[in-house]
Amino acid sequence: MFGNFMPREGKFFDYFNKHAGLLVEGAAELRSLLAHPDNGLQDRVRKVEAVERRADEVTHDTINLLHQTFITPLDRDHIHQLITGLDTILDLMEDVAQSIHLYDVHSLTPECQKLGEQIEQGVVKVMEAVKLLPNMDNALTILKLCQDIDRIEGEADHVMRSGMAKLFREESDTKQLIKLKAVYELLETTTDRCADVANVIEGIVLENA
Repeated sequence: MFGNFMPREGKFFDYFNKHAGLLVEGAAELRSLLAHPDNGLQDRVRKVEAVERRADEVTHDTINLLHQTFITPLDRDHIHQLITGLDTILDLMEDVAQSIHLYDVHSLTPECQKLGEQIEQGVVKVMEAVKLLPNMDNALTILKLCQDIDRIEGEADHVMRSGMAKLFREESDTKQLIKLKAVYELLETTTDRCADVANVIEGIVLENA
């Protein structure tokens, strides 16, 4: 009962916003990398890695704060799921960038580039939804953004399937086929994780609105 009179730590929302902003920054770098893999690839990979390290610090700070806070503004599990979900998206972006570099991929398909654009679209929607979380008067808008993220994920599935089919029909170099298949799968998984974060956000809204 006395918990109703205790302060609630609002810094969690600051951390969510900071991490979501880094997601958008990382996605922009990744999209540029996918569009021009031969243009300063190593430098772009380093930039994605740098963003990911900054995001790791935000995740670490959030989890530390969670352990130190008695009364939280959201369910503790939701806080943990949201910040780790955001971090997983950026981890996968880093995996994509590093894989292209390590596999020595110099040419990417239009489908890879499209998936990069869809990742960026998805994380922008994630950022917009996260910014609205502190005020549940925004519930309907947040839920609409989550639906948009799910739609983008479905469109990305279609792009990945058609791209893979085209790859197996037209790519005669077996090594290149294997490399691009791995890149496709990482890109598509990244959009899946955006949808997972949307599901967490939906759960937060439905529990708190």
